[in-house]
Amino acid sequence: MGNADRFAIARLVHRVGFGPKPGQFGKMLKQGFKVSAQQLLQAGLPDYGDVKTAIGIVDLGGQPERNSEALAPYKVAKQAQLRNMSLWWLDQMVVQELPFVERMTWFWHGHWATSYSKVDEPVVMFDHIARLRKHAIGDFSQMCEEMILDGALIYWLDGQLNTAKSPNENLSRELLELFTLGVNQYSENDVKEAAKALSGLRVVKNSGLVTKESRRSYFGVSTILGTTSNFESANLARYLSMTESCQSFIPERLMYRFISPASSMMSIPIKPAARAKSSAFIIRESFRARQILPTMKSLVFSESFKDPINSQVKSPVEWVVSVFRALQITPSRFSQPDQLLKLLEDLGQRPFFPPSVAGWPADEAWLSVASSQSLIQAAQMFVSEGNLRPLIKVAKQERVDALADWLGVAEWSDRTRAAFDGALRDPARLTALAICSPEYLVSV
Repeated sequence: MGNADRFAIARLVHRVGFGPKPGQFGKMLKQGFKVSAQQLLQAGLPDYGDVKTAIGIVDLGGQPERNSEALAPYKVAKQAQLRNMSLWWLDQMVVQELPFVERMTWFWHGHWATSYSKVDEPVVMFDHIARLRKHAIGDFSQMCEEMILDGALIYWLDGQLNTAKSPNENLSRELLELFTLGVNQYSENDVKEAAKALSGLRVVKNSGLVTKESRRSYFGVSTILGTTSNFESANLARYLSMTESCQSFIPERLMYRFISPASSMMSIPIKPAARAKSSAFIIRESFRARQILPTMKSLVFSESFKDPINSQVKSPVEWVVSVFRALQITPSRFSQPDQLLKLLEDLGQRPFFPPSVAGWPADEAWLSVASSQSLIQAAQMFVSEGNLRPLIKVAKQERVDALADWLGVAEWSDRTRAAFDGALRDPARLTALAICSPEYLVSV
């Protein structure tokens, strides 16, 4: 197998999955890129059953009064639920053999970015992510219809404050700019008219139940993007999802996250003769029916996906999950799960806590001296609990190459190989160096 195939499979397993489990990269190399990609993309979700009951996610009711004796146990119960559902989700990213749907759910969490910091209700945030998971590789228009009536999203963007007499445009603006159309694809009047259509929504904070209150709602016609109609939440979301702007914007967001921020500049003019061969154009056309899975297939099999120039720095969650998969550590069974969540928080990317409605940054934004020091300390802690058998069983002189196959690295640079020289007799130190190396921190 040539280096190009090894490179492409390394990118596949890290970029579209969360990194390989022991032996998985070698299996993919034998199968080849096409078969490996098809298997990953076609992997569904396991039957989770009643997760809420299993991990104790329940509606705790309204918050007790400030001086009530019930307030302290209420807060403890809320924190316990947040902890349980955070570790449960990390578990799913780690333990699944082919975690493509969870990878896509994670992508959509950054797209429909909604934070527990304001929602402050575990069951409501759990349901929010469950809704994203339900549509993660399905019909984007259906996703839009459900998300615009999602209790967490509405509350996060003050949708419950929007009335016909006193409009609040937060939800309508982000629906247009960040969720469906992109920047400069709408007018300020479109925002105002969309706010009318979204008026009157109410959210029961502790349960996330959404209703529409007639006396606070606007029931007239609205003109949005040149179309006049009796818009309301769901049909407005579907209408926006079917626009030409959306057909460009969502593929662009997918390319931004799964290929490279530079590769997503789809507005750059392309000569007609080259257009049919353009990865951006092909991916955009595959989204015409608003089906996410075929669009991701076009992306993965595009020339841009395999282009060496399109490297990306792993985000903290991607790094932690890939390390845990390699070391066979289940987050909820880690000796210090609270420290794990604190690490992700300190690194700036804890699940359920995107920093803003724009989600998390990408690529080189994750590189800093402070984060490098935290990663080294974390690596040593993880390695101390990890299963190092894939390296221990290999002869010293073969360990560097075995590391690459174990971790799914295309190749080590001469500089990194030199750094490994002094650690070949110490599997733990060698592994810690490897998972903090440029070749592992950067998804090639």
